[in-house]
Amino acid sequence: MTSTSTPPGLARFNALDQDTALAALHEACSSTAWARRLLAGRPYATTEDLFAASDAAMAELTAEDLREAMAGHPPIGRPKPGDPTSAREQSGMAGASDALKSEMLELNLAYQEKFGHVFLICATGRTGEQMRDAVKERIGNSPEQEREIVRTELGKINRIRLSRLVEEDARV
Repeated sequence: MTSTSTPPGLARFNALDQDTALAALHEACSSTAWARRLLAGRPYATTEDLFAASDAAMAELTAEDLREAMAGHPPIGRPKPGDPTSAREQSGMAGASDALKSEMLELNLAYQEKFGHVFLICATGRTGEQMRDAVKERIGNSPEQEREIVRTELGKINRIRLSRLVEEDARV
């Protein structure tokens, strides 16, 4: 593919200087290893190429890299104040009842106690009840099972965030 067929938002991302691109990628995922791998793969001809690089980088993250990536995510039901990304992604909890919010807080704490990190799920498009049911189901997993589920969920989140990053009207 030639550069003229590269979507404008992706072309803009490809053209960013290293530091600006790294900062933009850290907004998508807090893992330095993931971000550096994506930087090394530039330029990308298509968004699918970027997604494939993201998936490959996610598959290679160590347990420590995954912890770093998860550290950038607030608990479900408590988006980062002033952060429109986490508020948008967790919008399914916005209208939840006080009882559901309280139950999620308790479940988040129990999950964090067991696994040592926040409960991570691709919350986009999910209701509060769906997220509650997922944490209830996943809390019975082994740490190894949960690490791979987290890796998959992070991959989904990264694709959504990368899509927003390279949209035509995106401004970095």
